[in-house]
Amino acid sequence: MTDVFTPEKRSAVMRRVKGRDTAPELKVRRMLRAAGIGYRLGGCGLPGRPDVVMKGRKVALFVHGCFWHGHDCPRGARKPKANAAYWNAKIDRNRARDARVEAALTAAGWRVLVVWECRLREPGFAEALAAEIREP
Repeated sequence: MTDVFTPEKRSAVMRRVKGRDTAPELKVRRMLRAAGIGYRLGGCGLPGRPDVVMKGRKVALFVHGCFWHGHDCPRGARKPKANAAYWNAKIDRNRARDARVEAALTAAGWRVLVVWECRLREPGFAEALAAEIREP
């Protein structure tokens, strides 16, 4: 299947894909703020630069998009049709990097939490996330 955009237009579209302050990440931060949980942004020099860090609790939180990180939900299980070999390899590299980063953080004594984009729509998710963060 060929691309529906010209190479210049495709390049412009891909440049707009953000790596931080994404809608799911902002939603998680609003949930944490509403629950009264303090956090920092920017990863604080930790491996993999977590999206949200709670230094006192030693919690590193990642907000993953289901497609980009190969989640097993319907959105994450979609396989690209155009340039499939490239995208499948990229998603596999993302998953391998995620596993390496999680292992490094765990070895350094951090608790790693991953929030998947699809879970944000579940009822009661905000309370479950707050409880998971607060547990020792």
